[in-house]
Amino acid sequence: MLDHFALGLPKTVAHAGQLDLGFADNGKVSVQFGGTTSSLATNMTVDRSGRILVAAKVKTAHGSRFGLARLNHDGSPDKSFGSLGCVIGAFEQGHEATAGKVIELPDGQILLSGLHYESADRTLPALALFDQRGRAVAGFGNIGKKVIRLCGGLSLGLRAPWLPPGVPGLEASDMRVQADGRILLLANHHFQLSDHVGILIRLLPDGSLDSSFNGGGFVMVRRLLKNTWLSCLALQADGNILVGGAIDLPQQGLMARYDPSGKLDDSFGDNGFLSITTQERSVMISQIVQHGNGDLQAFGSSRDPMQCLSLKVRLDGKPDPDFNQGQCRLTQIGRSASQWTAAQILSDGKLVTAGATIGGIEADFVLARHLPEGNLDPFFGQGRGWTRTRLGYSLDTATTLAVQADGKILLGGYSLHGTYKAVVARYWA
Repeated sequence: MLDHFALGLPKTVAHAGQLDLGFADNGKVSVQFGGTTSSLATNMTVDRSGRILVAAKVKTAHGSRFGLARLNHDGSPDKSFGSLGCVIGAFEQGHEATAGKVIELPDGQILLSGLHYESADRTLPALALFDQRGRAVAGFGNIGKKVIRLCGGLSLGLRAPWLPPGVPGLEASDMRVQADGRILLLANHHFQLSDHVGILIRLLPDGSLDSSFNGGGFVMVRRLLKNTWLSCLALQADGNILVGGAIDLPQQGLMARYDPSGKLDDSFGDNGFLSITTQERSVMISQIVQHGNGDLQAFGSSRDPMQCLSLKVRLDGKPDPDFNQGQCRLTQIGRSASQWTAAQILSDGKLVTAGATIGGIEADFVLARHLPEGNLDPFFGQGRGWTRTRLGYSLDTATTLAVQADGKILLGGYSLHGTYKAVVARYWA
């Protein structure tokens, strides 16, 4: 079944938010990772040549591995990359792994973040660097790979093998690269019982810890000694660093800002932090973006019930009173539970978000477009501002999005067809 709202439309008419049936196989492609039994896309970007880089968690006969594939503009595999279009591996021999985020660097090299599975229940953040043909760059880390181990085991986190990517859990591996080439990474450290703290790490371009960042290469993120989980980070135009996630039980959404040296910016929010609540529900922030005027917008989901959530925030870290009276906006997608997992600003100032409805056969891709002031765009998705796509029989979950040079929107994630398969779909803008 294709886009719910594309059914019955003439094929010669393209509406914003409609699945682009000219892309790959009627608008979607299953990303091939040879020799694997399942794959789940975790992130995606478009490189300077217009090719599509897809990061994934793949399952092999020897356990979980990271996957990195490259597709041509039309969705066909780029067989000049890696082995027949993909690279599959681990960050250290004899251990399992998963991919997180992929970024093309200014020199054309490809940086992949992910998690190294240190044991059956522990993770460590990790990186791998590849050249444009998918070969490991020997001068980075240990023959192209680097597992980040902090003093006192502070980068050790908990593994969440029962949750696939895109469903909020314990694992996080977001990454950003500064203009000077330094690399920012997240980790969530578990001390004991229910004691959690977020870790913001900065590395030099060669993968070694940047000792100029907070005096040791990392900063512990914790609000009022409460349990803290980090799920996303963002770089502002002025070089300041934003992290997002949740604190406490029941959860409140969290945003915090640090200056380029790793010092908490106490001019932001309440002494550097913004706690986010809505209608006495739990909140998780999964993405933060910055508008051209400096305003911030956070996306994620509420709990009980679970609904897509957004909040516009001024540059000083205070909710914008002109957006939904300074309150979180909840968007219900049909009658299903739903969440936002990815967001991107467009060149015209509008913003697109990707996410999914949750729950068995009702789990579908969701794509929305928002106006610069934050409201849903009535010229997208047949007047709703959002569109919902069922690709398979169940469990279609969008985890990432990217925009091609012609403005068409790519959604990446996975679909369940007996086993999980990484999938990319393309939509008209």
